[in-house]
Amino acid sequence: MERCERSRLQQPRWPVARRHRPISRGQRRWCAKRRGAQIFLLQELFASRYFCQDEYPGDLNRALLAQGYPTLARFEALAAELQVVLPVSFFELAGQARFNCVAVIDADERRLGLYRKTHIPHGADYQEKYHFSPGDTRFRVWDTAFGKIGAGICWDQWFPEAARAMALSGAEPRLRLSEIGADDWDSAPHWQRVQQGYAGAEPGAANRLRAELGRFGTEMTFYGSSFIADETNWRPRSPKPIR
Repeated sequence: MERCERSRLQQPRWPVARRHRPISRGQRRWCAKRRGAQIFLLQELFASRYFCQDEYPGDLNRALLAQGYPTLARFEALAAELQVVLPVSFFELAGQARFNCVAVIDADERRLGLYRKTHIPHGADYQEKYHFSPGDTRFRVWDTAFGKIGAGICWDQWFPEAARAMALSGAEPRLRLSEIGADDWDSAPHWQRVQQGYAGAEPGAANRLRAELGRFGTEMTFYGSSFIADETNWRPRSPKPIR
């Protein structure tokens, strides 16, 4: 298997909610590219705060059609500019349904397809069934410029059939876009270990970082802990941050 370098990014909390935040930190992206990064992995729903803490009808208006989605258009141009692969998370409107979705953009800016999150959690601070329909795409693998990749979304990580389906379909790096936080215990080591257990196909996971306030007095602390492991289940040290 031809190996590829990967860049994982952790993201601070948003001070305000914005539907389409301008792309920033271009210098960091260029530095990562010069270090040989070929696949950039951002976390789940990176373009805004995690709005699923609350059941607020207005947040349903964040969902937009995949065709013409402004965030996807921006990252398609960026993928071509940097010649990298970008799995991009977004909130999709499709008919009367809304999906937690990732689009895979190849290094020539082609959108190879999308995956809709299969496993939808619901509970304190994670009111996702109010916002998202269960995905209908099944688990998918894409043949990109830098190998075959699979991409799951957050809660999918706890279900081994997701990793198995992607590995059997030929996924080399198997990526996970997440936003998970500490509740009454720090689950970060457990979160990493479960995904390392699937490391027959190399996992990489990017998670949201720091605290975010909900609309109605709730607060969640996302613990970051993004990582990459190879096929032997070895997890290298986190790279130095790009200043």
